[in-house]
Amino acid sequence: MDKMNHSSAEAEAETIEPLRYLSKGEMSAIETELLRDYRFGQQQLIEIWGQACALAITRAYPLSSLAKKQPTVLVICGPDQNGSIGLVCARHLRIFEYEPTIYHPKRSSHNLHQDFTVQCEKMDIPFLSYLPTEVQLINDAYNLVIDAMLGPEADCANIKEPYSGILVTLKQVKIPIVSVDVPSGWDVEEPSQDGINPDVLISLTAPKKCAMSFSGKHFLAGRFLPYDIQKKYELNLPEYPGTDCLIEL
Repeated sequence: MDKMNHSSAEAEAETIEPLRYLSKGEMSAIETELLRDYRFGQQQLIEIWGQACALAITRAYPLSSLAKKQPTVLVICGPDQNGSIGLVCARHLRIFEYEPTIYHPKRSSHNLHQDFTVQCEKMDIPFLSYLPTEVQLINDAYNLVIDAMLGPEADCANIKEPYSGILVTLKQVKIPIVSVDVPSGWDVEEPSQDGINPDVLISLTAPKKCAMSFSGKHFLAGRFLPYDIQKKYELNLPEYPGTDCLIEL
């Protein structure tokens, strides 16, 4: 009997399909479907993703593990959706008793982005007016950096200021970097040539093709996805433990 069970378990293990890594087109199609057919709101998705990012950070860097006396975190936000996710992440980190500071050099005129910015300001989260180019100042002031800068929508072959300069600084910092969805400077579909090298990556919805070459700590936040979408795109998402909204891959 044991032998039969063993062989059926082996057969089951063999039929588990590998996790799907998305191309830019697939990623965009899933998001469009969530917004148009499933009636998710943009604000709702950004809130889900931002909260999941904050939870992943608490998992990777619990308050008790931080090297500095103050639980300081620097969140660098870009002008597009990844930047909005960074703002939500910062707000949740504040609720979880971290001390985030936001650097947001080019604010978007998009209403949602402005709403998320106001929410952070109302939580008394400070905003930096400039990023020190002296890397040691960043190393000394913060425990880690959250990279919510360029994300999957950016053209990594054509990164303009101020982001190209920020990338140069981030490549030199010694404290850990956590990237949201796609590390800044990486192409969605290719391993990094010239981007930063984060310690932690938080993939949203499903991992992107570039993450196949990522060797650091990798979290996935995609439990909210409707089952029919998971099936249609053959995402083969892992089993999330208990009631967790994210999993370490």
